[in-house]
Amino acid sequence: MMLLGHVHPALADSLTDHGKALVEVNCARCHATGKTDKSSHPDAPAFRTLSKRYPITDLEEALAEGISTGHPDMPEWIASPDQIDAIIAYISTLQQP
Repeated sequence: MMLLGHVHPALADSLTDHGKALVEVNCARCHATGKTDKSSHPDAPAFRTLSKRYPITDLEEALAEGISTGHPDMPEWIASPDQIDAIIAYISTLQQP
């Protein structure tokens, strides 16, 4: 199990900036983590579409316990409570109506 890569909060201007930095370091290799980019892995959903699958707040438990599912190549990792708050805040800003 991997811990989510560390991004120092002082490098981020806000909670959402910290979340953006975390997903760019840890998720962008496979997932689209912005408003218009495309996921490079065919089984990795774009983060802006996650709310079409389930409520974004449902990610909190998965991030805390370690996401081990998703697409088959996805590594298992866990996030700290502060990282979870930041990731959820950032992903929430991406959701399309």
